[in-house]
Amino acid sequence: MSTSGQYLSANERRAATVEAVIELAGQHNPSEISTTAIARHMGVTQGALFKHFPTKEAILEAVMGWVAERLLARVDKAIAATPSPLAALEAVFMTHVRFIVEHPGVPRMLFGELQRAEASAPKRAAQTLIQHYGERLQRLIIKGKQQGEIGAHVDNQAAALLFVGTVQGLVMQSMLAGDVRQMRTQAPGVFLLYRHAMTGAAQ
Repeated sequence: MSTSGQYLSANERRAATVEAVIELAGQHNPSEISTTAIARHMGVTQGALFKHFPTKEAILEAVMGWVAERLLARVDKAIAATPSPLAALEAVFMTHVRFIVEHPGVPRMLFGELQRAEASAPKRAAQTLIQHYGERLQRLIIKGKQQGEIGAHVDNQAAALLFVGTVQGLVMQSMLAGDVRQMRTQAPGVFLLYRHAMTGAAQ
């Protein structure tokens, strides 16, 4: 990805920087991605990079913001397009999987930030994303119980945690296999098991 031959506005340059980091994270350990590597990947100097981001942490915070905005927008669109809460949960699951297949660097970035011991703006942004994602899931679960699609026995918070953990499990398996695309074929069967756990006592 080279942008050196193009004139980009400040907003476009910041967006290009975020996309460069996500691309690099799909190929390398995020903790090892330096500003030198980012600049080289973009075809610009470090000086040009720091005109738009004062620090590497500011870049990572922007990356987390990019992920949150786009993932949650897709999730909201998937929910709005489905006729029932249980169908919405499945749509969200598949939407999340497709998002990761398109951007394999994203889970690497999230895991990396959440594992950091120290508090930081990027880590707080990642935590906020997980919180907002979980809130959406819990609303669907509550609505599903109200409509009789999901068993009354289901613990809302535990079900939301299991949902996220199931996606993360698929991510880990794809990393071990070295092929993130396999998530697409594995996701339907995995979600079916989650669905059985949610509806078993309701049927």
